[in-house]
Amino acid sequence: MATAMAPRPSKLCFLPLQHARYRPLLVPCAAATTTLPHLNHRFRVSCSSDEKLKSGEVFVDREATGGVPVPVIDKIDKVEEEEKTGKWWLKGLPKRYKLIGATSLAFVICNMDKVNLSIAIIPMSHQFGWNSTTAGLVQSSFFWGYALSQLPGGWLAKIFGGRKVLEVGVVIWSLATAVVPVVAGFMPALLLSRVLVGIGEGVSPSAATDLIARSIPLEERSRAVAIVFGGLSIGSVLGLLLAPSIIQNFGWESVFFAFGLVGIIWCLIFELVKEGQSMVNIEELFKINGDVSLKESSDTSLKEMGNSLKEVPWKAFFKSEAVWAMIYAHFCGSWGHYTCLAWLPTFFSEALNLNLTEAAWVSILPSLGSILVTSIAAPFADNLISSGVETTKVRKICQTIAFVSPATFMALSSLDLGLPPWEIVAFLTSGLALSSFALSGLYCTHQDISREYASILLGITNTVGAVPGILGVALTGYVLDSTHSWSLSLFAPSIFFYLTGTVVWLLFASSKPQTFTD
Repeated sequence: MATAMAPRPSKLCFLPLQHARYRPLLVPCAAATTTLPHLNHRFRVSCSSDEKLKSGEVFVDREATGGVPVPVIDKIDKVEEEEKTGKWWLKGLPKRYKLIGATSLAFVICNMDKVNLSIAIIPMSHQFGWNSTTAGLVQSSFFWGYALSQLPGGWLAKIFGGRKVLEVGVVIWSLATAVVPVVAGFMPALLLSRVLVGIGEGVSPSAATDLIARSIPLEERSRAVAIVFGGLSIGSVLGLLLAPSIIQNFGWESVFFAFGLVGIIWCLIFELVKEGQSMVNIEELFKINGDVSLKESSDTSLKEMGNSLKEVPWKAFFKSEAVWAMIYAHFCGSWGHYTCLAWLPTFFSEALNLNLTEAAWVSILPSLGSILVTSIAAPFADNLISSGVETTKVRKICQTIAFVSPATFMALSSLDLGLPPWEIVAFLTSGLALSSFALSGLYCTHQDISREYASILLGITNTVGAVPGILGVALTGYVLDSTHSWSLSLFAPSIFFYLTGTVVWLLFASSKPQTFTD
């Protein structure tokens, strides 16, 4: 009796897990379709018998997953058991959520270290006799390092992975923050310390973008971006809330020591959380869309690093209208955000006659409003996309809200309408809070158009977006000294960029995936 021939293997594909203990098993792909035990995903496997399924030895055909190679491990049950025996406070939580939560916490600390100077600059200016121009120079020095580290951060995140780059960044900015009181009396050293803070924090957006692009599916992306970058608003709230009381009770120097220590503690805890965990497990890989090959390798040689840098399609980036729209939109949004972040406490103190504590408390309101708006905007955008609305249209709607709202409320605040202080505070709070719709607009577009180059694209746009932190913050102080007008120095430039940014975004922005081939 003739024996039936086994089907000829069509292809073999393999993606290594970070679970190094489990040996990858390459099995020829067959045409069977089945459902893995314990998982609610139906896909093709290369098993010639039911025993393969029972043992957990499976391999998924590329055709069944839209081109994404799926890892194979000897025993799925062993991985699931490892998942269940994690730290008690993380038990049962998908790994991509743990990763996003830890990254968001790093962003909380990031903005705590960024905004502490906006409060401390007031007593520091009194102690060292700085005028507004000098204070603006000190605050803008952060953005020198922030701008310089954007592209290197994006490239390093692509090579080494966002997790490692983020950790190094937190260490750098935390140590540089702690050293500020030591060097504050010597201007060059003070500026250098703030540049280092900027370098450390500058790599974090690209690192986070890399993590999100590799780990989060499209229908969850707006929420993931909102959670991570929303940590900046929480950091602003905590920083502005804690800094005044720390300064008043222990001196302005203490706020830098305390916030720097928090960053070091985060690094130690993050190391503990990482133990025994892989980036994504099998179930999570199936949740990621199959429109791009996921590459995650930490063992990268210097030669490979050089080749990777050469392979980046730089020319193709700058031939894309969508990329230029992101660049200009990032510049415009950053002008309003960074100038207000640096100067609003001083505006509230001098223009509205509030003391240090009151000015700090009022400065918290836009960040609190941002947290609320983000919690609404992110599911709003994801639900629209899930219901079939074109992604580009969703991103344009969200970004338009993010630009037109603050421009409108700043215009009302800058006009001499005889408004009482609380109404001006309410207008500015509302406008800046609604600008958080950008987290579901511009900040998702990098990942929408290219997961592979998302971190580098954000590095490009964020480099340009850091320029307002350098020029805008310093220029605001200079114009304020020259004109003594908050309307001309702080609000008018922001209104101009918000409105022109809206026009450019509506005309040229796109979220359609691009191949970027030179």
